[in-house]
Amino acid sequence: MDHISRAVSAAGALFLDERGRVLLVEPTYKSHWEIPGGMIEHGETPTEACRREVEEELGLHREPGRLLVVDWAPKDGHDRILFVFDGGTLAPDEDIRLQEEELRSYEFVPPDEAGHRLVPRLALRLAEALRAKESGDTRYLEHGQA
Repeated sequence: MDHISRAVSAAGALFLDERGRVLLVEPTYKSHWEIPGGMIEHGETPTEACRREVEEELGLHREPGRLLVVDWAPKDGHDRILFVFDGGTLAPDEDIRLQEEELRSYEFVPPDEAGHRLVPRLALRLAEALRAKESGDTRYLEHGQA
């Protein structure tokens, strides 16, 4: 084997507010919105990465809930494995403090509108995460599709 590459992995959290709207964040370094989360560092588990990213990006100390989605979604010649955990419900008085170097803003968006702000595969992943949250199961996806 000429070279060995490891899959790029990321973990994010699906947060809802009391009205069932999805928390989206607007990165400073991308033209599209995302869910809170980020890359898994070497030696870190997906839940550890999700917890760390939520704390770094939003200033929230939350333990990730159950796994909603695993998506095998290669991009630009790299294998990518993406995890979405249930972040739970955020109360109206939750003290979100954005990491200003990475995030411009955040917004709670109705689920039917959230997909319009996301890249297509993340929109599919989010829709499946919402279904998994409602049904109590975990979804395995390839390219954002079951």
